[in-house]
Amino acid sequence: MYRRPVVAAIEERLNEQPERLVAVFGPRQSGKTTAVLQALETTQRGWRMVAFEPGGTDTASDEPGTIDVSEEAGHHVRLSSAPRDARWLMEAWERCRHRAWESPSGYVLVLDEIQELPNWSVVVKGLWDADRASGCPLHVVILGSAPLQIQTGLNESLMGRFEVVPLPHWSFNEMAAAFGFSLDEYVFHGGYPGAVRHVASYDAWHRYVRSGLVEPNIERDVLAMTRVDKPALLRRLFDVGARYSGQVLSYNKMLGQLHDAGNTTTLTRYLQLLSQVGLLTGLSKHTERPVSAKASTPKLNVLNTALMSMVWGYRFEEARSDRTFWGRLVESAVGAHLINTVPSGGDVKYWRDRRGRSVVEVDFVVQRGPRLLGIEVKTGAVRDSLPGLEEFGRRFRAQTLVVGEGGLPLDEFLSVPASEWVEEA
Repeated sequence: MYRRPVVAAIEERLNEQPERLVAVFGPRQSGKTTAVLQALETTQRGWRMVAFEPGGTDTASDEPGTIDVSEEAGHHVRLSSAPRDARWLMEAWERCRHRAWESPSGYVLVLDEIQELPNWSVVVKGLWDADRASGCPLHVVILGSAPLQIQTGLNESLMGRFEVVPLPHWSFNEMAAAFGFSLDEYVFHGGYPGAVRHVASYDAWHRYVRSGLVEPNIERDVLAMTRVDKPALLRRLFDVGARYSGQVLSYNKMLGQLHDAGNTTTLTRYLQLLSQVGLLTGLSKHTERPVSAKASTPKLNVLNTALMSMVWGYRFEEARSDRTFWGRLVESAVGAHLINTVPSGGDVKYWRDRRGRSVVEVDFVVQRGPRLLGIEVKTGAVRDSLPGLEEFGRRFRAQTLVVGEGGLPLDEFLSVPASEWVEEA
């Protein structure tokens, strides 16, 4: 089974002393559980994984290094038929404490879908603080498919007690290595490993992305976790945003497309919610005044190009033959790659301004501290000059990069995380 590079980061945390909780979270179906199981395969500690979703079982192994992830091996134990509430978690945690004290190498407790437990962060805080006071050698890993709920709990009750290991959407390199995806297949089908088995049948693939990914994201990860007064508007915003991915679209124009009596403040919040669950984001305009950037017209970008392909309804060959659509899809793939791999403390924006009677623009701007990189994506014939990129580089004294035709090949660009491109700027 393919091992994502992030597995090594989880292994490293499990091989250290348990000074902090390990929080592994990312978009739905990005392989969080599999990545943790693969990391447990190499640890010298016994472990127990508790799944909190309805009907979930426990998986445990007291023989380190014996996991066969493809078979989901280990043994399943059902220690109690009681509801999985706070008392149940405390009892399970106490059993793991005993195993940690008894083992010369400690023990690992993995809490999967922990957001299903009401007030989970308060319960975990009390248990974790007690372990730190006693020096218990118990590692605790938190997983969850509801980033809004997980982040809220970590930031409110567990501040300073956790370390995040982010698990972003799968990259081109990962999809190529694991499933043999070509560049064009990745641009169209995106980075959802669970959807790969359906790509031979467009109808099956389309149903899977819509019903198996988008709807659970919106229903379970947004609507069930935070207050949304207009759920129909949020769903429609996703569809419109995915359709206009790669384009700058004002909130007023969005409202015209949505046919709803909402307001720009509502749309801004809903777009932020969609971004937090890994579906769709709105990039701010790069400006010398950060305050004005917050009020700028957003540039929409899906965080996985499968979402844009699904909303448009193109089949693969139809998408390739429509040069305008394919250009938007490639630009969205570049944007998603930058957003998903931007370094900590960095940001991805776009730039647009007037020069005389004409408008000059740059597709993407990546910034971290004083480092600034302007990126232009080209899929068609390249002009002798790129006035937007040239003006941006001159005005901001920034490095610039052309991706695609006449510049850096797209596959090479997608093979390197944004953190490396911005470091070279």
